[in-house]
Amino acid sequence: MFNYYLKLAFNSFKRNPILTGLMIAAIALGIGASMTTITVNYLMSGDPIPEKSSQLFHVQVDSWDPNTGFNDEPNTPPNQLTWTEATNLMAAKKAFRQTAMAKSGAIIQPDNPDINPFEASIRLAFSDFFPMFSVPFQYGNGWDQKADEDRQMVVVLSKETNDKVFGGENSVGKNIVIFGKSFRVIGVLDAWQPLPKFYDVNNGAFDDPEALFMPFYLKQELELPNWGNTNCWKSPEGEGFQAFLQSECINFQMWVELETEQDKQTYLTFLNNYVNDQKELGRFPRPLNNRLLNVMQWMDDQEVVADDAQIMMWLSFMFLVVCLLNTIGLQLAKFSTKSAEIGLRRAVGATKQDLFLQYTVETGAVGLAGGAMGLLLALLGLVGIRHLYGDELNDLATLDSTMIATALLLSLFASVCAGLYPTWRACNIAPASQLKSQ
Repeated sequence: MFNYYLKLAFNSFKRNPILTGLMIAAIALGIGASMTTITVNYLMSGDPIPEKSSQLFHVQVDSWDPNTGFNDEPNTPPNQLTWTEATNLMAAKKAFRQTAMAKSGAIIQPDNPDINPFEASIRLAFSDFFPMFSVPFQYGNGWDQKADEDRQMVVVLSKETNDKVFGGENSVGKNIVIFGKSFRVIGVLDAWQPLPKFYDVNNGAFDDPEALFMPFYLKQELELPNWGNTNCWKSPEGEGFQAFLQSECINFQMWVELETEQDKQTYLTFLNNYVNDQKELGRFPRPLNNRLLNVMQWMDDQEVVADDAQIMMWLSFMFLVVCLLNTIGLQLAKFSTKSAEIGLRRAVGATKQDLFLQYTVETGAVGLAGGAMGLLLALLGLVGIRHLYGDELNDLATLDSTMIATALLLSLFASVCAGLYPTWRACNIAPASQLKSQ
């Protein structure tokens, strides 16, 4: 019977092309607007590392100004650490895996004279960074703990950097000049784009990963510059780079991998004891307020999905509702022209259930057609977002298979819901009155 009802639906489309086209257009507009905003919100709020996001924790300790809370929030600890905390916590080695990190940058000087020197971002981290965050490698691997401790001049390149400098060849073992120093390449990443870039949402949650990765302590060894957000609540005591490192300025992030809830509580106890020890040295003037937030909690805390993006999504849903109300009116108008046909079908034995199924299939077909057209409009909307916001949202403005399926299901559900009342009205037409009037 389904095939028969589908055939009747297509015949109905041919008889009423204008009304059918208007219904499809109304649904397409609503689906296009809503799917554009749903897609951006979906990719913004997705779990970037689902296999272990509940085991990775961002470390926060409240070392801020005793008179004013961080960002003027009285109970919020700073979102980054000082050099002192980053190095002390790493030296304690209290987690299964751990890495302090920071963002920096330098000039790369390729050996190939055809390639001009260029500026590249650097992720300073410890050896645990790569296994903690499930970073894929195309060639080689990351450095070991000894390279961290010995401050070895080694580097891991992103795939894009390796393609640019070495033409995509296996560059492991080769040297590359960075910051005027020669570094040995020990690894090349495969394509890797966590969305959001959860490990450092303070410096661009939707930016590309860094071009280079090198041992953390080279920050001090080479006096690498600060990139990204740096905040201070009092001036460094002295002049120069080393004075800044020893100051209360925050520019460093830290993540730990803790496999169980007991591990988390043990590490939090360690943090509290560490801060209490620092208090005895005259630091940490604020009340004890240390936090361990997992990946999803951290992104929620930092409002990675902006409020205005969520507001736009709900506004687009309201627009979809308006489009569906218009569809209801068009369906009522369409079914009103079928009164004689409905009365005849009822007279020859069709039940209300038969008619209800027939017109539900018809409205569903309209919905799927509107959904397909809405996907095209959503693609145009995402292209517009890419042009409006540039590269920052380039990877967010794409439709994947999940979003395509969501669009089609949403359009089908919405059109069937919109057709319930017109279909019910059509099914309750009295056949006798219609036959009498013919």
